[in-house]
Amino acid sequence: MTSRERVQKAINHQIPDRVPLDLGGFQTGIHKKAYKDLVDHLGLDEEIQIMDPVQQLAQPSEEVLQRFNIDLRYINAHGPEGFDGSIKQNRRDGKLWHDLEDEFGVVWSMPDDQGLYMDLTHHPLANATTEDIKHYPFPKGDDPTRFTGVREQVLKMRNETDYAISTGTIGVVYETCWYLRGLEQWFMDMLTNEEFCSTLLDHVLEFWKGFVTEFMKAVGDSIDVVMIGDDIAGQYGALFSPDFYRRVVKPRQKELVQLIKSLTDAKVWYHTCGSCVEYIPDLIEIGVDILNPVQTSSNNMDPQHLKQKFGDQIVFWGGGIDSQHILPFANPEQVREEVRKNLEIFKPGGGYVFNNIHNIQAGIAPENVVALYDAAYEYGFY
Repeated sequence: MTSRERVQKAINHQIPDRVPLDLGGFQTGIHKKAYKDLVDHLGLDEEIQIMDPVQQLAQPSEEVLQRFNIDLRYINAHGPEGFDGSIKQNRRDGKLWHDLEDEFGVVWSMPDDQGLYMDLTHHPLANATTEDIKHYPFPKGDDPTRFTGVREQVLKMRNETDYAISTGTIGVVYETCWYLRGLEQWFMDMLTNEEFCSTLLDHVLEFWKGFVTEFMKAVGDSIDVVMIGDDIAGQYGALFSPDFYRRVVKPRQKELVQLIKSLTDAKVWYHTCGSCVEYIPDLIEIGVDILNPVQTSSNNMDPQHLKQKFGDQIVFWGGGIDSQHILPFANPEQVREEVRKNLEIFKPGGGYVFNNIHNIQAGIAPENVVALYDAAYEYGFY
């Protein structure tokens, strides 16, 4: 099978020749330091490109993707004309910082002596009222300059390669709100100021509706997967009240998912970390086709249980290895064995795409990365 055929079979709950492999997305990628160690280990001489400055993720080269038999390639929009998304260097408290202000006015910062990732350092709506939201200069999701050249890129990928194509992660409806507000204040708002939350969610939803409408005009007929996501669970369960999720957040997520499905035949992929088992029926209900990253090391996320209970209703994408305990600390043989065990659980009947749980982080031994993907290829055949 071609990569595209393989992915299409898997995400339609059919059995391909082998389990598809993924590496290189915004929640399925590799940190620049881990990538540097990997290319050095492989004897490659590459200039490392950063595709996501916040998470400091590298853009894997075609040579690396082919070395590991990766079946996915990604297509992304870009900032609108006139937006300066460059990283600025500023000195504060005796330290050099790298600062990035995004389109919403949120500032992300990384100390120069760390180089691991960017944290939130400014929330522009931290002190806002509900009325203030109505006058806030939200960016325009449907600005056509975001998508200049994207149609040409996706058609080239579609016509000149046989890889499956996915968007990067878009449609971040819930999390964008607390980026703007600040997590602590947002959590208090959910308890005491539902009107504020609903108003902000509506404005953020409007941004993403405009974005996906125009993006799908450019790529909707040429892609296989649309990636959206909001973290709604943590290590031990729901991050906030399930009642609030179902009354306030879920209807807005459903509106976005259904809009996407009206614009493309591509499958909708949803990212949430953590113990999200309580929410899997909700995600299926609103139209989500694929769940990522399948954090099997969190509470009640046993792979066997997930596959038996939900495997015929939702595709699992990730879950290939315990990224908290095994991938960072085990040896390559232990990595291979963990991959083999998880594939035995997830691959029957299709409905599975292999990857690590979330991104490969800095400090992961390159030998373990090689073992991870070589074992996935070897044990992934049906």
